[in-house]
Amino acid sequence: MHLTEQELKQFQEEGYVVKPQVFSEEDLEPLREAMAEIVATEAERLQSEGKLPETFPGESFQRRLACIFKASPEAGQEIYRKITGKGGGGYSGSAIFQMIVHPPLLSCIENIVGPDIVASAVYRIRPKMPKHLGTEVPWHQDSGYFMEHCDTQMIVTCWVPLVDATVENGCLWVQPKSHKNGIIRHHTRPNAGYLVIADADLPEIESFPVEMKAGDVLFMTNLTSHCSKENNTDDVRWSFDLRYQNRDVPNNVGESPEEFDPERDPVEMACLPPEADFIVRCASAPEREIHDPAEFHRMRQSYQDANNITGYARRQWTPLPESATK
Repeated sequence: MHLTEQELKQFQEEGYVVKPQVFSEEDLEPLREAMAEIVATEAERLQSEGKLPETFPGESFQRRLACIFKASPEAGQEIYRKITGKGGGGYSGSAIFQMIVHPPLLSCIENIVGPDIVASAVYRIRPKMPKHLGTEVPWHQDSGYFMEHCDTQMIVTCWVPLVDATVENGCLWVQPKSHKNGIIRHHTRPNAGYLVIADADLPEIESFPVEMKAGDVLFMTNLTSHCSKENNTDDVRWSFDLRYQNRDVPNNVGESPEEFDPERDPVEMACLPPEADFIVRCASAPEREIHDPAEFHRMRQSYQDANNITGYARRQWTPLPESATK
């Protein structure tokens, strides 16, 4: 599998393209099962602790966590945090690793960044809860979260739904050609983990929803403005997103958390220092590729557990004025 000439042209000109069925149902099932197991295990624990009246074992993958949230928002939030960890990349088992190194996906990425591919520090698993403001994601560019010196680099986001994504359950919305405007001013929001572009700063470009089937992949640049809106169904809209870059883009490949120096020149730092980068395809030195899920887990966990990657000169966005969004 690869991106066709037309698909690559759309990615370059529009800032996004959808490639159908990069992942088959069979490809997706291990990650669904891993997520279902976390939900089941945590629900049973919470019930045993008296925090959850019912575990809903007969409900489907798409419905069970929603039922738990409805029965006990506090218990549901505990399970949500168990899945997402710090910022969304908490689970680092074999199932997500197999998504990251999925050969058809990497072949498409190679069409964009070349044969030497680094899996970027940031991947996220996202259970979007029904009618839950906390899982709505406001308009932003992924570069808003990265170090400033990476604004001119290409970091490809791959957004993959584990279930069909529709307007009703909160699919992504994009602004075509917004990547041509460079980095847009972002703001922080009180008591919220997401950055946001104020309405007045959004490019005057028509936005539209990108409805997708499970296993399709939405490829976006790190400067493509996008968001996801409310899930108005009774089911969880499960998805995951991955990021890739060429080996020449700043990264921390081969660097342990203990080696991090916050005093180094910021332009020498990875685009997001607190998370691990790793090589998944390297034509010139294939021995540097990560193939072992256990090695991936150890590397990821070392960064998750590290407390020393602080104090670096990260980008400072100002708080969002109360009247800045509709």
